[in-house]
Amino acid sequence: MIDREHELSITCQAKLLGISRGTVYYLPRPVSPADLALMRKIDELHLEHPFMGARMLRDQLDRQGIRAGRRHIGTLMLRMGIEALAPQPGTSKAAPGHKIYPYLLRKLAITRANQVWALDTTYIPMARGFVYLTAVVDVASRRVLAHKVAITLEAVHAKEVIEQAFARYGVPEIVNTDQGSQFTAEEFTGVVLARGCKLSMDGRGAWRDNVFVERLWRSVKYERVYLKAYDSVSAARADIAAYLAWYNAHRAHSSLERLTPQEKYVATLPALKLAA
Repeated sequence: MIDREHELSITCQAKLLGISRGTVYYLPRPVSPADLALMRKIDELHLEHPFMGARMLRDQLDRQGIRAGRRHIGTLMLRMGIEALAPQPGTSKAAPGHKIYPYLLRKLAITRANQVWALDTTYIPMARGFVYLTAVVDVASRRVLAHKVAITLEAVHAKEVIEQAFARYGVPEIVNTDQGSQFTAEEFTGVVLARGCKLSMDGRGAWRDNVFVERLWRSVKYERVYLKAYDSVSAARADIAAYLAWYNAHRAHSSLERLTPQEKYVATLPALKLAA
């Protein structure tokens, strides 16, 4: 957001954005190799056992000979953008200043393309760092409509990826997300509501709610990411994009009558009304 070559001084730009000038010059401390290795193990365990919180993860890691404290694991989980998918205390409380929308998919028959889209973000490990992958998925067909690999968890990335999906595929009836801050921020929700879509949000810790996207993350990681060691963000972007293109066009699903997501999407698009 800060343009160092703009005619306005950095001080003025920071003031207009409502941020401290000091944050412009702050360079975050890189994550240590030991923490990166630990985050990779946490990611693998979370994918297999999403109900595990910091205490259970600590115990599982201990069984593998990996010593880490519960608080340290909790801090890394926060940095990765993951939490235990089990009932949590205070789940009815909204994030300060962020409106939480009700979950609309319970008992809803999702049978056609562009009926419901789901968004989520997942942690992607690299050889020396990590990135976040955000994707828009058509729930009925499992087709990935748009995605973005970014180095931060911010609403601007969620906004950009949903706008890409709108531009390419039109507007769904419902957009479903979790309660992550990037999805509850007005910067994102305003874009969705302005298109006339209904917003639906998973209950915190309700792992059944976003199961379609969780299955996608499992495929992405086991079939691609865990087999690689990306040495740069650009390499991660290019390889994940190539995988998702293959996933859409060539990966048949037993749950889709052995059709690919692309084939299912086209087959279940609502028929266009003929002009009178």
